[in-house]
Amino acid sequence: MNAPLDVVTGAFSYSGGYVAERLLAAGRRVATLTGHPGRPSPLQGRVAAHPLDFARPDRLAESLRGVDTLYNNYWVRFAHGGMTHERAVRNSEILFQAAAKAGVRRIVHVSIANADPGSDLPYYRGKGLVEQALKAAGPSYAILGPTVLFGGYDVLINNIAWMLRRFPAFAIIGDGRYPIQPIAVEDLADLAVAAGAGEGNTSADAVGPEVFAYEDLVRLLAERIGRRPWFFKVGPRAGLALAAGLGLLTGDVVLTQEEVDGLTRGLLKSKRPATGRRAFKAWLAAEGGDLGRDYHNELKRHFEGGETEWEPS
Repeated sequence: MNAPLDVVTGAFSYSGGYVAERLLAAGRRVATLTGHPGRPSPLQGRVAAHPLDFARPDRLAESLRGVDTLYNNYWVRFAHGGMTHERAVRNSEILFQAAAKAGVRRIVHVSIANADPGSDLPYYRGKGLVEQALKAAGPSYAILGPTVLFGGYDVLINNIAWMLRRFPAFAIIGDGRYPIQPIAVEDLADLAVAAGAGEGNTSADAVGPEVFAYEDLVRLLAERIGRRPWFFKVGPRAGLALAAGLGLLTGDVVLTQEEVDGLTRGLLKSKRPATGRRAFKAWLAAEGGDLGRDYHNELKRHFEGGETEWEPS
């Protein structure tokens, strides 16, 4: 008898790869829906790849036929080219409808903490609308809302360290006292796989046990990698201007207005109990010495070569 088959969107990408590795280790068969079938990954050859083609819902449904659990990471961090948050909501609806048509038993959906369909921020509003679409789709579901991931090939934590390594000064937007509650990517993957084994409809935030003021977290990173930059405070407009200049240097979108708003409003902290168990400070002490040696380019990672699979950064 064949082992159960699961599908992970973006298994060749960051958090999706951790989920897929755990499913394989548990003896399950794994396939992926991806817009980047040729992306280098340790999972190449171990995971069957199918197109994440929202223009062909019937093809999506056929790719999901016989699947027990769909682990969905699809989203976009920022609008780019023809991709918008509104389009990502429509695409998510198409994916959920295809899963229902194919008879998928359960969908584990990676959302975001503080998702809100009534938010004035398109990212958080879109994630809230996607959660609504999932609840209406039919299959049983589990929703996980992470904040910021650390470990492995993360973007935000690594790229802050990259800036700390290369520049003599570091700008803190606002007062720097807004909270951030990071979670280890391994914890998110563990929570996702555990949720996939469940039956009832559930919703929980995926957040670690520690909460930091943003400035304190940045200073911890600087200390760990042996840098002592000059920290200075700037307003949001000046901070975005500096980020735009850095974007020209790196060929990336470093920071958006919406991300500044979400960060300074405290949306990177959960209102729910912590669900992750790995402590950021302990991880940083053990594994953070090489952070920031390379820049992790979000634009190249997600938008070159097709549709994106989102991971919370």
